[in-house]
Amino acid sequence: MRRGAVAAVFLGLALAAWPAEARAADDPALGAAAAVCSLVYAPTKLAFAGLGTVVSGLAWAMTGFDGDVARPIFYSAVRGDYVITPSHLDGRRPVEFVGRDPRDEPPSTPW
Repeated sequence: MRRGAVAAVFLGLALAAWPAEARAADDPALGAAAAVCSLVYAPTKLAFAGLGTVVSGLAWAMTGFDGDVARPIFYSAVRGDYVITPSHLDGRRPVEFVGRDPRDEPPSTPW
């Protein structure tokens, strides 16, 4: 009974972390690998983003509420990828752990 409950919890966590792109992938093995990788990567990215938020807040307060100092720290920590997708695993798209400032990104196309 206990093994079944543990298996159900693990399966639920795996399905919750499974990105939508992985569910629609052509290669089920690549989608499954992306989901398993995300189980490790996503909590790591969340911890990094949380710590970066705290550090950027401290930097903001210690510099006399200067947003120009805190903003790059915040964007580097919070922006980026939170899950691994099949496109990351097959090399079509790089994993962006450290985010970029939105002002440095090219404008997106409307379509």
